[in-house]
Amino acid sequence: MRKYITITLIFSFLATTQVFSQSAFQAGEWFKFRIHYGMFNASYATLEVEESTYNNTPVYHVKGVGKSTGLLSLFFKVNDDYQTYIDKRTGRPYRFIRNINEGGYTKDLVIDFDQKKNKAHVLNRKSNQRKTYSVPENVHDMLSSFYYIRNQIKTDDLEPGDEMRLNMFIDDENLDFKLVFLGRDTIRTKFGKVATLKFRPYVLAGRVFKEKESLTFWISDDKNKIPVKIEADLAVGSLDADLEAYKGLKHQFSIIMK
Repeated sequence: MRKYITITLIFSFLATTQVFSQSAFQAGEWFKFRIHYGMFNASYATLEVEESTYNNTPVYHVKGVGKSTGLLSLFFKVNDDYQTYIDKRTGRPYRFIRNINEGGYTKDLVIDFDQKKNKAHVLNRKSNQRKTYSVPENVHDMLSSFYYIRNQIKTDDLEPGDEMRLNMFIDDENLDFKLVFLGRDTIRTKFGKVATLKFRPYVLAGRVFKEKESLTFWISDDKNKIPVKIEADLAVGSLDADLEAYKGLKHQFSIIMK
């Protein structure tokens, strides 16, 4: 179960009422990540942003796809589909889709957010059951939270130990999410050296995430806030994800040297 949760975490961080006038991303942005588990090239994941409409409202439609590859796919198949529809003006989600199969662990949920009434309407497509939950104001899903965070980070003001918080709803649970800035770091990538901002996320309530999973991620220290690397310490072994390819960035990707 811990491995399933960590793959879900990868999608969360690959993700109020702020206007997105100074957005770090745009329609057409696309990322591909290579995910490693121990000695295995475990899977790949992609994130793509498209322009769309939802109930006649302009939105960003973000699609996240995960697939297992190589030897690991023979005994641990991953087939994940994550989608979110984000208001282009406020950054808040209207609909979130999570359809996953991770080694036989499956979920197929559609969550519709009523941001005015603070409700989350959850459809379990496996059982065809519907439930409604009360949620806090300005609630986010797993993907929308990442894109919100990218727009909220003010690099000039960051000091180690600074925190960001937001409300997150996952499956059937409200979670109090905290993100702690650890410091600046320069890391080697396939594209060259990249100046990055290092963060550690925590979920302070609930049963899905545990602080001891020791998840850490790095985003580029430029206007894009590109997710460059993710590491997670597991009970057995470790899992990490590295940026493999990208296109459609809104701003120039700052690479120190080849």
